[in-house]
Amino acid sequence: MDMKFNSSRKYVSISIPSKSQAMSPHIKSVDDIIVLGINLSKFNKPTQFFICVLGVFLFFLIYGYLQELIFSVEGFKSFGWYLTLVQFGFYSIFGLIELQLIQDKRRRIPGKTYMIIAFLTVGTMGLSNTSLGYLNYPTQVIFKCCKLIPVMIGGIFIQGKRYNIVDVSAAICMSLGLIWFTLADSTVAPNFNLTGVVLISLALCADAVIGNVQEKAMKLHSGSNSEMVLYSYSIGFLYILVGLTCTAGLTPAVTFCSKRPVQTYGYAFLFSLTGYFGISFVLALIKIFGALLAVTVTTGRKAMTIVLSFLFFAKPFTFQ
Repeated sequence: MDMKFNSSRKYVSISIPSKSQAMSPHIKSVDDIIVLGINLSKFNKPTQFFICVLGVFLFFLIYGYLQELIFSVEGFKSFGWYLTLVQFGFYSIFGLIELQLIQDKRRRIPGKTYMIIAFLTVGTMGLSNTSLGYLNYPTQVIFKCCKLIPVMIGGIFIQGKRYNIVDVSAAICMSLGLIWFTLADSTVAPNFNLTGVVLISLALCADAVIGNVQEKAMKLHSGSNSEMVLYSYSIGFLYILVGLTCTAGLTPAVTFCSKRPVQTYGYAFLFSLTGYFGISFVLALIKIFGALLAVTVTTGRKAMTIVLSFLFFAKPFTFQ
């Protein structure tokens, strides 16, 4: 609220802040979207989209290769939650470093919102990593391609969005392709397991919500990518740490990884670094173009990941 005094006319002028100002009185709207030092706000929409897509494909292709490489280490498949813990720890460190390099270091998004986002992030990434102990990588990746449908449903209920027939048809066609692949894979792949399907399905449920919640929070409070990563993953780190401690899953994982530091922690560092860079571009896509388009781009990336998976890691496949 601003008050102005005029000595000659002796009146007081009171201005009432707008709704957005009242919600966050110390925050000014931030239009600049900076990703890894690149100010995307200086470019037009098509160029922004091209840069984000290039970043997503580049870093997440490397990310997918490293993820499968880690789970190819003999005996590691049961430690998916510990890998997620290490990954969240690295993300928190990277986010803190990036936040220190920008001028505005204030937290804009409410803490309660971050607690929800952190819980959903733990669900989608933890369950996804754990499912690799039961599914082979291409099956898991193509199963995740189905998340277009839950994201659309989440957009309808969380943000009140409406989708046209083209969007719905594309999502349905992708799901039919998923069913075809899964049924074919189940006849030849020895590690296809119902537990893995349940885990990845729960991860998809979290995916249905998280992108829409992130989009709504970032647009409402003008939060930065580095802020989103730092707070959501640091809180998620605490969630997983408590969970592993309570279930006695921490000690066996630490013991196993300490015997193979390069194959576990070394790969996990590179895995987390490329994942952090990729997430930065995904969050930029969400903030500029919305959750659905961001998921569509990551789905296209997954198709390329599957091709690379068959090239670098031998596995059975069928065209039945």
